[in-house]
Amino acid sequence: MQLKYASVLIIDDDPDVLTAVRLLLKPKVKDIVTEKNPENIPSLLGLKRFDLILLDMNFKSSINTGNEGLFWLRKVKQQSPEAAVIMITAYGGIDLAVRSLKEGASDFVVKPWQNEKLLITIEEALQQQDKTRSRKKTLSAEDDNVLPVIGESEAMEDIFYKISKIAPTDANILILGENGTGKDLVAQAIHRQSLRKDKPFIKVDVGALTDSLFESELFGHKKGAFTDAREDRVGRFESANGGTLFLDEIGNITLQQQAKLLSVLQNRQIHKLGSNDSVPIDIRLICATNVPLQELANDSRFRKDLIYRINTVEIMMPPLRKRGDDVILLANHFIKAYCSKYMKACPELDGKAADKLKQYHFPGNVRELQYTIERAVIMTEGSRLNASDLIFSPIESVNSKLQQEEDTNLENLEKNTIMRVIEKHQGNISRAAKELGITRTALYRRLSKYDI
Repeated sequence: MQLKYASVLIIDDDPDVLTAVRLLLKPKVKDIVTEKNPENIPSLLGLKRFDLILLDMNFKSSINTGNEGLFWLRKVKQQSPEAAVIMITAYGGIDLAVRSLKEGASDFVVKPWQNEKLLITIEEALQQQDKTRSRKKTLSAEDDNVLPVIGESEAMEDIFYKISKIAPTDANILILGENGTGKDLVAQAIHRQSLRKDKPFIKVDVGALTDSLFESELFGHKKGAFTDAREDRVGRFESANGGTLFLDEIGNITLQQQAKLLSVLQNRQIHKLGSNDSVPIDIRLICATNVPLQELANDSRFRKDLIYRINTVEIMMPPLRKRGDDVILLANHFIKAYCSKYMKACPELDGKAADKLKQYHFPGNVRELQYTIERAVIMTEGSRLNASDLIFSPIESVNSKLQQEEDTNLENLEKNTIMRVIEKHQGNISRAAKELGITRTALYRRLSKYDI
């Protein structure tokens, strides 16, 4: 966790210490609380969650054990086990401070301290606390058969902070980012940390829905509403009632579909095809797209009023190339996952392989890294995963080659363009046709013509 997002509690019976630390930290942290009387610790922890606690080792209190700091440290860890605790001690109390580390303290500082040293100690304690939380979250997610959101970079710390703030609310969320950055995982993480976590999480790839399927899939239909409607169907909005509805690829829906979606979101009710009755809905909406909606809106291809409706809070997922050493953290996670899946001994990622991963730009982001590691785990036989075991996406190689060719033949240009767009949408013909500005039938004719 970054210092600027931290909530800090300082407990010391010396008012000068409280004033000095408050003046030092107030402009650097989210909020800070000071307290002279340790007897108030339980009530303070009951009222508010603190990320970091600075706790004096010696108080003029009724405990009189000679190691009051250890007593209150145990109380803190019982009530707030995830909080990082830094003990404050005088030179004579260093032995007790060392004992406090065994009791769960993150570190200790000696009076009088240097401000720079204190700040470093606090930042290191928060970073260690974050790593511990990440490991716990990862294990929990794996136990629930849900892929975790993993990262320790500053960019991902911002994402985790936003998730923690917005998850308990019912605010509509718009998640932006390139393909493969993990937008769907963030949507699931928001749901798991929300007040609706025990209710359904329903995902719909709305970009793949044709106009004829859009209403039936989202709002449901009554038997006989159209030719193939042989029975009543519950739509995704109704299935998600009480929970979270995740609409993926929202940027690819038509203006007509946008108008229908906007009406439902405004009125908070749906009308099934073939029925005049309204059905009230109670959903938390999360949308995602890799398309810049504002640019579409400026070109009159996306309704601005719908953007406002779905975008109470916006989360921008960083591409993997901007996440620093997260690539190694993720690679090791995928190595363990696929070794377990394929019942193989886990190879260790060697230095040159790690360098190769850090130097590659990963146009397919985390998804491309995942497939790269899966392929490497399957093929490698040794105890180490070497640089030569890492083979990056052949699709991207084809794309790069096509982009570099200077072929001015009209048919070749059309063929290459079709190949790039289909590969971009991972074989989804509907999306490819939409981007190319032609019908699915016309695209199929061209695929047949060029034997693609």
